[in-house]
Amino acid sequence: MNKAEVLKEIIEQRRSVFPKDYNENEISQEIIDEILHSATLAPNHKRTKPWRFKIFKGEEKAKLALEMQSIYKATQPEHLFLEKKYNDIGFKINKADVVVSIVVNFSGMVPEWEEIAAVSMAVQNMYLTCTANQIGCYWSSPKIVEQLKESLRIEENQKCLGLFYMGQI
Repeated sequence: MNKAEVLKEIIEQRRSVFPKDYNENEISQEIIDEILHSATLAPNHKRTKPWRFKIFKGEEKAKLALEMQSIYKATQPEHLFLEKKYNDIGFKINKADVVVSIVVNFSGMVPEWEEIAAVSMAVQNMYLTCTANQIGCYWSSPKIVEQLKESLRIEENQKCLGLFYMGQI
């Protein structure tokens, strides 16, 4: 198979795979590094490299799950609070082997939409690299990620665009 055929096959196979379908096996650090490196190869105007990723594994990931559940509970009016949603937040994060926060850094050198587009292209590269390595993944952007400013150390010129979940399938 030539490169174009391989690329076409990977693009056609790319899909979101949710944590409920992940198994318990760990993703090797080598593959995690490859996935994140592919993200940094995304085109970006004026080479601003607007993506900021933070990897959550193990204990840090468990703390993220508790923080997200706590944020959900604190921000939902009592009559709208759903125990199932609260539990799902923790389940998804804990079931994934790796969770990566997706943050855009606005440089001020180019329009904000261009930097969001560059980050989106970086995430697409992550999706394709996961697919090539038979890693399940998906990008989630719940509103509560906006409340993660402190734990993600988000600066004034930055915004969290969501979380990228990964797991063996």
